[in-house]
Amino acid sequence: MLKNLVFDFGGVLVDFNPDYVFRPYFNDEKKLEYFYSNICTFEWNAACDAGKAIAEATAERIAMFPEWEKEIRMYFDRWDDMLAEDIPGMEDLLRELKASGKTLYGLSNWSAETFPRAYARHEILRLIDKKIVSGEVGMAKPDPRTFKLLLDSFGLDPAETLYIDDAERNIIAAERLGMTGHLFKSCETLRSDLKNKGFLE
Repeated sequence: MLKNLVFDFGGVLVDFNPDYVFRPYFNDEKKLEYFYSNICTFEWNAACDAGKAIAEATAERIAMFPEWEKEIRMYFDRWDDMLAEDIPGMEDLLRELKASGKTLYGLSNWSAETFPRAYARHEILRLIDKKIVSGEVGMAKPDPRTFKLLLDSFGLDPAETLYIDDAERNIIAAERLGMTGHLFKSCETLRSDLKNKGFLE
């Protein structure tokens, strides 16, 4: 029986997207795609999520692509502009779950350097009772060790745990360890699934 709820943060609780900075900056889809695919890549950002210092990651990238120095520095200099509002409906949903006595867990890929700014800015993140932030522990999803750390730290049985994330690769990793996954699309679809699974009336 499912009884534990674990939430990802970015894309599930709060809206975070580099497009908010770089789409209007480039104003060119091909340049935007090139930048994400070759300069400030998913893997480069993921290294910071896994604990690499932002200054070090930035300096290394500028050394590789000196002609892109301005844009590379923009990535973290304008990080706050990439962080938008809460995902619609999610704060109310979390408050409802807490009011019913549920403990809310979090497992998020986030740089330890930027997470405190998000935590201070978004009350919804402070509704999470117990959390693992990747940058604070030096490993990031979908590395199975992050999920094992979550389970071990909080004494969670994977067979009793529902994991909610907007990235399919992370859902797959959680399910491989015996958790049940919910690929997040909207608050409405999540609410419906939580009702079906007995978390809500």
